[in-house]
Amino acid sequence: MSYPLPPQGYYRPPDHPESTLVLVLGVIGVSFCGLTAPFAWLKAKSALAEIDASNGTIGGRSQVYAGYIMGIIGSAMLGIMLLFLVLAVVLMVIGASADTSTY
Repeated sequence: MSYPLPPQGYYRPPDHPESTLVLVLGVIGVSFCGLTAPFAWLKAKSALAEIDASNGTIGGRSQVYAGYIMGIIGSAMLGIMLLFLVLAVVLMVIGASADTSTY
């Protein structure tokens, strides 16, 4: 008498090697230092392309996608910060060169 085999479990594919790096760069880019956000954005873009091309043999898409979104948000915040910095410098130069004499 033969017994049926137990059902085989589903094994999750291994995560992309850069999934954690992209997530960490995205979190750091949004939280502390906006300079890492563009790197998270670019690395996530290439990692997402590799995950999509793997036909399900590489996982970690949710981590990479979260890093991708945080990279976009952090890059936008960095751009706004740089815009305010340039505006502040321009206003300081205009204020320093203004003639304040009352003669």
